[in-house]
Formats: sequence, structure tokens, C-alpha cells
Amino acid sequence: QVQLVESGGGLVQAGGSLRLSCAASGRMFSSYAMGWFRQAPGKEREFVATTRWSGTSTYYADSVKGRFTISRDNAKKTVYLQMNILKPEDTAVYYCAADMTGWGQSSPDEYEYWGQGTQVTISS
Repeated sequence: QVQLVESGGGLVQAGGSLRLSCAASGRMFSSYAMGWFRQAPGKEREFVATTRWSGTSTYYADSVKGRFTISRDNAKKTVYLQMNILKPEDTAVYYCAADMTGWGQSSPDEYEYWGQGTQVTISS
């Protein structure tokens, strides 16, 4: 069983930055791929970024490429999402998720465990 707890959300102005954290429980964290997804009101959950088990391979949605960076610290069992140059359209609840295959996918269906989410609101 894996439990994921996100933190770091909040309200910032457009152009600002936030860093989200996701702390995981469980002994096998270093073997999981970890992903970030987001869901805005009235919209489906969408892929943001993922990092494979080693942390050496990362993938991003086109909408955040160049602005967001995903990273992980396997010793701390934590994955991060550094978000820069934030835009109002980045407003959403952000979720971290664990993919036990270790490969990292863009489909939320590939992730077995999810956190409760953290709200990110960007004002214009």
C-alpha cells in the first residue's frame, strides 16, 4: 500500500512560482514512476509531468514544457513539481500519483495510487 500526500499549493499571481511536494509512504518508492496531474473545474484530469523510477527520464505536457520541472528524491521518498511563469490557466487541483510499473505514462489509468490533491490558484 502506498500513501501520497501533496503540499505546497496556494494562491499566486501570474508570472510567479510554486513548488509542490508529494511525500510517499512505502518501501518501494524508488521503483515507482511518479506523475503529476491536474484537474480544473468542469474539466477532465490531465497529465502534467512524470518521472521514471530512476529520475533520469522525465516527460511533460506541452502546455507546461519549459515552465515546470519534475524531480524526485528517492531517499526522502518525495517527488517535486517546480512551477515557474505560472498562468491563470494553470489553476487546478494538482495530484501526484504512483505508477508501480516504473515506466511513467501520461494516462491517469496507468497509475495505481493517488494523493488527495492540492489547490493551485493563479490570479491574473
